[in-house]
Amino acid sequence: MTTKEISLQEDEATKLASELKSELQKGNVPKANKQRIQLIIAGLGDKRGLIRRTFVESLGVIGKSTVPALRNALLHHSNVIVRRSAAKALKLTADPSALPDLLQALITDEDPVVQGSSAGAMAIFGEKAVEHLLKVLINPSSTAMQCGLATWGLSFIGAEAPYALRKAAQSHNVIVKAAAIAALGEQIQAFNDEKAKQIVLNALYDPSIEVRSEATILLGKFQGENWAKSLLIDKLMDTSSYVRKNAALSLMTLKAVDSINDLKKILIIEEDIDVINILHLAINQLAKEKQCKAID
Repeated sequence: MTTKEISLQEDEATKLASELKSELQKGNVPKANKQRIQLIIAGLGDKRGLIRRTFVESLGVIGKSTVPALRNALLHHSNVIVRRSAAKALKLTADPSALPDLLQALITDEDPVVQGSSAGAMAIFGEKAVEHLLKVLINPSSTAMQCGLATWGLSFIGAEAPYALRKAAQSHNVIVKAAAIAALGEQIQAFNDEKAKQIVLNALYDPSIEVRSEATILLGKFQGENWAKSLLIDKLMDTSSYVRKNAALSLMTLKAVDSINDLKKILIIEEDIDVINILHLAINQLAKEKQCKAID
C-alpha cells in the first residue's frame, strides 16, 4: 500500500534534524506521531549524509511505530536514497515483521545498494531470517549478486542459527545445501559443534561439485585443525578440478607446510592446467612460509 510522498526543503530538513538530534542527545525518544514519522522519512532522501544519519538513527530509536511507514517507503518510494535509508532504519528498529518486505526489496529492487542494505538488515534477525534468505537462493529469477548477498547474510548469521543452518545443510536443493555448508564455519570453530562438523565431513563426498567445493573451502578456515589438513590432501584427488583447486588453496591458506610433498606428488600426475597453476602457487607460497618459520 502506497501513501502520498512528501518532501522537505533543505532548511526544513535541517531544522527537523536539529530538533531530533537535540532530543537524542538528551537521551529522549523523539516525539513521533504519524505526521512527524512521515516527515522524518521524507528527510531520508536528503543529499547530506549527516542529516540522513540523524533521521535514520531517530527512526531506529523511535522503534516499532515507524515500521509500517518504513516498510512502505522501502518498497514503494520513488527516491532510491529514501529506499536505501529505509532499509538501514528497519535494521535499527529490530522488528522482524519487516523481514518479508526486506526480502521483497532484495529480490525486486533494481538498485544494488537497496539490495545490499536489505540483506544486511535481514541478517541481524538471526534464525528468523534464515528461511527468508534461503528463498533468494531457490528463486530462479535471483541474480548472482542477490544470491551472493543471501549467502553472505547466512554466513553473517552463522552460529546464531545452528539448527536452521544444519537443517539447510542437509537440503535436497544443491544451492541451499552449498550456501548452508559455507555458513557452518563459526558454529564448528566457536562452539565445537560435532553435528555441524559431521555434516561438513559428509559434504566433502557429496555428489554435487558445488557442495564438495564449499566444504573444501570451509576447511581452509580451520586454523590449527590437523584433521582438516589431512582431509584436504585427500581432496587433491577429487574428480572435479574445481574441488582440487580449492583443496590446494585451502592448504595454502592453512599454511600447511607439511603438505608440500603431497602437493608435489599430485603435481606430477595432474593434467588440468588451471589446477597445475594453483598447485605451483601453493607449493611456492608454502615453501616461503617454511623458510620464514626456519628463520624464526
